[in-house]
Amino acid sequence: IIEGIEEYMGVTIISAKADKIRAMIINRMGRGITVYKGERGYGKSGEKYYDMKILYTIVTRLEVGRLKYEIEKIDPNAFVVMVSVKDMKGGMIKKRTLT
Repeated sequence: IIEGIEEYMGVTIISAKADKIRAMIINRMGRGITVYKGERGYGKSGEKYYDMKILYTIVTRLEVGRLKYEIEKIDPNAFVVMVSVKDMKGGMIKKRTLT
């Protein structure tokens, strides 16, 4: 169980500007990211289907504010879902050193 200062948050981001957000997370925040292929369904303008990218990353609880701020600068209309991650296995969660 992961709690306290090192508590992690799983963040899903759906945005028309996914490539810019992806680059920001990797280059400015030093975090890895997973990109899912998705299909947009029913929206405000009626049924309209098109392919899109869905981003998923894990950040510490302390990085959430900065991540939200950076996403807002790139795409104020991005759909962002954050959930507390209580348990993880495998993969690399360590923050990458920025150069």
